[in-house]
Amino acid sequence: MKQLVPHLSLFLLAALASLPAQTAPTAPDTTNQPTLPPYLRDAQAAVPAPWSRLALEGGLGIGGINMQAAVEANRHLNIRGIGNYFTYSVNGVKIGGNNGSSGAKVSGKLNFAEGGFALDYYPWPNHGFRLSPGLTFYNGNAASASGVMGVGDSLTLDSTKYYSESANPMSINANLGLNAHKQAFTLTTGWGNMISRKGGHWAFPVELGAIFTGTPTVNLNITGYGCTVESDASINGESCVNMATNTAAQANVNSQVSKYESDLNALQIWPILSFGVSYNFKIH
Repeated sequence: MKQLVPHLSLFLLAALASLPAQTAPTAPDTTNQPTLPPYLRDAQAAVPAPWSRLALEGGLGIGGINMQAAVEANRHLNIRGIGNYFTYSVNGVKIGGNNGSSGAKVSGKLNFAEGGFALDYYPWPNHGFRLSPGLTFYNGNAASASGVMGVGDSLTLDSTKYYSESANPMSINANLGLNAHKQAFTLTTGWGNMISRKGGHWAFPVELGAIFTGTPTVNLNITGYGCTVESDASINGESCVNMATNTAAQANVNSQVSKYESDLNALQIWPILSFGVSYNFKIH
């Protein structure tokens, strides 16, 4: 028995020595994996997640004061809301002074008001160039003028000259609509991303394009009495007619309106030009 114990001990030691070694798990070897250069790692970290940032912009343009807001949908696309507003009034402006007529002095008002949205597509996200199709869902661009003509003042309608009668002078109300299409397609290009893909909060976007508003509309209403003979204007002579009801006078008014609309036909595409300052911030 004494001799058996040493033999068993040697046998157990040999068996244990023959078992495979058990080692603790080690971290994967990353020494051969490619790494990005520092400038690419910084640019990748600066790209905002979709719907995570909001940008607000204020600026000026053809349409007056310009206000915009945008969110990024993905690396190449922003969704942008747009609004413009401007109003301006003038007094003592002379209109209709052509073909030897003295014209009429009127007070006028210019109104610009638009609301819409655009999709800003950036082919190269890290650069500012973009293409932006959009839709204007509200267009209130228009101008109006009104006034009462002085005694003896004249206005040519079509090819007929009318002199304002003394007792019941001619009164003019005119409206120009730059919004034949209340909802209109827009197409613009520009430079500057309101939500930079390189990081940063400030931007200075510029936009150039057009809104397809349709042919401008002209409304012209003339009331009071007009005389085709100048000497009749002071005495309500035989040539004086009611401008609102006389068939010939209304035909001349309508012909003149058609001429105005023909002259304004080129404005069925209204230009868009604006520049501004924007700031973007994280919203979630």
